[in-house]
Amino acid sequence: MGVSNNVIGILNFLTAVLSIPIIGAGIWLASKHSTDCMRFLQWPVIIIGVFILLVSLAGLIGSCYRSSCLLWIYATIMFLLILLLFCFTVFAFVVTNKGAGDAVSGKGFDEFHLGKYSSWLQRQVNKASVWRKIQSCLADSNTCSKLNSKYTTVEEFNAAHLSPIQSGCCKPPSACGYTFVTPTNWTTAAIAAADNDCTLWNNDAKQLCYSCDSCKAGVLQNVKKDWRKVGVVNVIMLVFLIVVYSVSCCAIRSVKREKYYGYA
Repeated sequence: MGVSNNVIGILNFLTAVLSIPIIGAGIWLASKHSTDCMRFLQWPVIIIGVFILLVSLAGLIGSCYRSSCLLWIYATIMFLLILLLFCFTVFAFVVTNKGAGDAVSGKGFDEFHLGKYSSWLQRQVNKASVWRKIQSCLADSNTCSKLNSKYTTVEEFNAAHLSPIQSGCCKPPSACGYTFVTPTNWTTAAIAAADNDCTLWNNDAKQLCYSCDSCKAGVLQNVKKDWRKVGVVNVIMLVFLIVVYSVSCCAIRSVKREKYYGYA
């Protein structure tokens, strides 16, 4: 038990170091989603990372000064932090559990449908204020326009491995029966009623399929993929924090015994 203080000091130093990847993951999400036009995850990740860093530093100070009071405060906050991180990680995995692309016969890309994603994610992109910002961001980006120089024939385009956003936002759904002219220019659909998105397609570079449910689904597919990556980092950090918390409890008991009985 007497070595618990030293151990907790070392573990908290390591925890402080390991909090940096979580903060980095939040910053990565912020920079990546500035391109993908979807921002509502990075701040919780950054806040949790900073919180872990501050709590670890508090535990490091408490173990160095052998302050049982500070260690008790530290242990309480650490418990709440573990609970918060656990809830956030479970939530992230639950809301990204649904949703996947559907293979299209004769195409190199998948297509995505909004109804296959969790209701919570659907509500986020169905908020008018949120989607207007995403639409504006997509219209101002070169996500779709760069396809025109990359694929000049229908054969090249059909064999392309498009990103979820390019598949959902830059072209009409395959079921609509539009005829290819360029990746962002298609002639009138032969089967306009095949999909609700069919009537929303517009050759205008500022509109395309940005109002389509397939576009929202493409955005959510990117979000799902990134959330899963961050979720794995959170699980690793959660396991480590539980170990640190267990040792912290031992350190608190050790300090208390030294204070009242003069031994560890």
